[in-house]
Amino acid sequence: MRLNKFLARAGIASRRKSDELIQMATTTVNGKVCLDPAYKVDLKDSICFDGKKVVIKSKKVVLMLNKPKKVITTVKDTHGRQTVMDFVPSKLRLTPVGRLDQNTTGLLLLTNDGDLQQYLTHPKNKVPKDYEVLIEGKLDIKHIQKLKTGIYIGYKEYGKGEVLEQKTIKGRSKIILRMKQGKKREIRRIFHRLNKKLISLKRIGFSSIKLGNLSTGECRQLTKNEINDLYQI
Repeated sequence: MRLNKFLARAGIASRRKSDELIQMATTTVNGKVCLDPAYKVDLKDSICFDGKKVVIKSKKVVLMLNKPKKVITTVKDTHGRQTVMDFVPSKLRLTPVGRLDQNTTGLLLLTNDGDLQQYLTHPKNKVPKDYEVLIEGKLDIKHIQKLKTGIYIGYKEYGKGEVLEQKTIKGRSKIILRMKQGKKREIRRIFHRLNKKLISLKRIGFSSIKLGNLSTGECRQLTKNEINDLYQI
């Protein structure tokens, strides 16, 4: 097994992220720093990451969190800010599946399964994520069609999404939006380009998993069936 896959299976990070971490001299093999993500790990090898021995966990855990506002999606924060890990049982060594910016709330998955994390976050797989968006005004038909075909959002990137539902009350619209690309701050950049004030943004669905009535700041482990559904997407 390649070293990057070993770290992913051990829940350190996705395979792509593990490549970066290995090349940052964070990983040792039998006491020596290894910079090669393709190194073939032998059963007798002792692998350490950040000075701690790493083993592959037999039990795969996937947890869902209803992320509060102003919470950082990272394992550690050098500025002492509250992170999503503050809401996760300390005995579980998990990493977030993708990111939500600090002002976005809602469904965040965390796991020790690097292969699943790799699959769910890789752009080519176009895993759907649903968001509840509250804006001033409303989207007209031209906006909705433009959003479906692609809106230029800067840095040579185009934002795309599908409007599943829109309800307008007293000058504000609640929109259910499905996204599949996962570009950085894509939704916020889309509505900025459309000149629509975005009031709040909340993720309510990730692949087959729905946020449901999980309270803000609470988390729960996914059931075996829910995890199996993620693998079958």
